[in-house]
Amino acid sequence: MKFYRKQPIEAEQFDGSEEMIDKYHIAIDSSWVVPYRINTIEGWRGVQVHAWIATGVKGEHWPIIDDVFKQTYAELPVIPQAVAKYIEMTRDEVMLFDALDAVLSGFGTLPDWISSNQDLFARAWLDGYQVEEDK
Repeated sequence: MKFYRKQPIEAEQFDGSEEMIDKYHIAIDSSWVVPYRINTIEGWRGVQVHAWIATGVKGEHWPIIDDVFKQTYAELPVIPQAVAKYIEMTRDEVMLFDALDAVLSGFGTLPDWISSNQDLFARAWLDGYQVEEDK
């Protein structure tokens, strides 16, 4: 059987800075194979510089090596505010196909953006999104 992750996570690439060491309560000891350790729900785990520190829905943290992180996770799509509002208004009322069908039969900037970015729109609808910052 194959599975996918249902919940977006927050993650930050560990840079070894004092700020991140303090933020994640990382222990340091040069005698360890990996000199940095982070306390996870499974116990203390080594975390290397450039690894990612993920934060779960309950505030728990765990390290993910860079290669595995890049193969497993993708950044949430960035969409315009108007598209985000459309998703918020319609997601609980209609299916993705109906939302695409309804908006693509209209005129204006919203249908134009969605028509040009259908895959991105579908990912945002299904996986979540980030709203584009005002320029």
